[in-house]
Amino acid sequence: MAKKPRNRRGAGPARSGASGRPTPASAGAASAAAPASRAAAGTAQLTTPPAAEKSTYPGQELGLPERGPGSVASMPRRILALFIDWLLSMLIAYWLTHSQFWTIVVFAIEVYVLTATTGFTVGKRLVGIRTVRTNGGLVGFRWALVRTAILLTVIPPLLTDRDLRGLHDRASDTVVIRA
Repeated sequence: MAKKPRNRRGAGPARSGASGRPTPASAGAASAAAPASRAAAGTAQLTTPPAAEKSTYPGQELGLPERGPGSVASMPRRILALFIDWLLSMLIAYWLTHSQFWTIVVFAIEVYVLTATTGFTVGKRLVGIRTVRTNGGLVGFRWALVRTAILLTVIPPLLTDRDLRGLHDRASDTVVIRA
């Protein structure tokens, strides 16, 4: 039993005849079939969308401006707002209960109520950002509850898409924009 010739990667039979040269049937298709042969070998290849469909800045697919009021808020602004809200929650929890163990409860209530009613938390107001629905309206109590519950799990907000929307924003159909 003779061994079949293998390609360079060792993934299967080569496309050449016994002489080592490409056969006429495969000579023209060798370059076009190369990506398909790699995909068949188990190494999927990612493709990028055409340049006309590719967004150039966060929020472009949502119809938001690139800069200025109404544009997607940057991560440093969001983190600063979160830090301010957390410190404020710690101070309120300590003032009310003389214990910092209630900080998460105070934080959850602040984020839920203020996001549902105004789109701002204290930290967001100070850094000039706000949360809105993708249609431009207020978040509302139901979607603010969904957003806050997912936000409190910590990891999903860190998993953002190209529009800088975390899982909590995508689940509640919201976006954080500059005010």
